[in-house]
Amino acid sequence: MADRSGLKFVGFIFATVTMAVMLTTAMVVKTYADGGYTIENTSFVSE
Repeated sequence: MADRSGLKFVGFIFATVTMAVMLTTAMVVKTYADGGYTIENTSFVSE
């Protein structure tokens, strides 16, 4: 059976990764909402 200190460490790692992903997602969504990213409308002509 796993010891509590090991489980606390693994939980801390998972929590840190989760917070990093949430922060990155929030920053991307905010920048997109503010108009920082533009989607170019290009049409490709096949010859």
